[in-house]
Amino acid sequence: MKKLKVLLVDDEIMIREGFKRLFDWEVHDCEVVGEAADGMEALAQIDTLRPDIVIMDINIPIMSGLKVIQLSRIKHPQIAYVIVSGYDDFSYCQQALRLQITDYILKPVNYEEFGKCIDNLKISLYERRVSLEEEPKEQEERVIAGITRYLQEHLSEEVSLSVLAENFHLNPQYISQLFKNEIGVGFLVYLTSIRMEKAKKLLLSTSLSVAEIAEQAGYGDYRVFTKAFKKAEGITPSQYRREFLDEKN
Repeated sequence: MKKLKVLLVDDEIMIREGFKRLFDWEVHDCEVVGEAADGMEALAQIDTLRPDIVIMDINIPIMSGLKVIQLSRIKHPQIAYVIVSGYDDFSYCQQALRLQITDYILKPVNYEEFGKCIDNLKISLYERRVSLEEEPKEQEERVIAGITRYLQEHLSEEVSLSVLAENFHLNPQYISQLFKNEIGVGFLVYLTSIRMEKAKKLLLSTSLSVAEIAEQAGYGDYRVFTKAFKKAEGITPSQYRREFLDEKN
């Protein structure tokens, strides 16, 4: 997988330097290709560099980060945006969601959590790319597309590298390497990510119990599911559902 190009947008140079020095972009198959300190500079850099990912502060001079995203979406709809802000305000989150922001992270940045965000973002970029391609050209792309489709369709069942190897008549180690090469994350990271996404959708759109949602997301034991959910989201499934409903009301 080619390295993803990253643009850092923040008016505080120490924040930008922190991202460059304290986060291991190489490990996550990314490279920082540019920086911007205000909204106009950000728009110019986006046009020039065509980054895959933009790490964007909201409160920047000349033009807000949200306005930059709104304008750049018109010309560059494929770019993924991550908001990094000191504003813990639901109204900002709502605006970010309307602009299809990949994630919203509060300062000061927890770089371990940020790493999870980048891995999830790579999964989103991969799935977006596959959805735009009617028929991937390369053999390996066809294989990984078939495997990820199988996982989505059999998420409530037991799935492992051994199960995939048996169904696709491939070596488990080869499948494991495919995930890293084509998506940029390991098999377990990808599987956990899509399980959590399904669980979150079910928590917010149904009245199913946590145990029932755990089963549909592929966890036979709801206690294991609750522990995995809290590790991924920072709160339990019940708290996630309750907080969303409270904000909605």
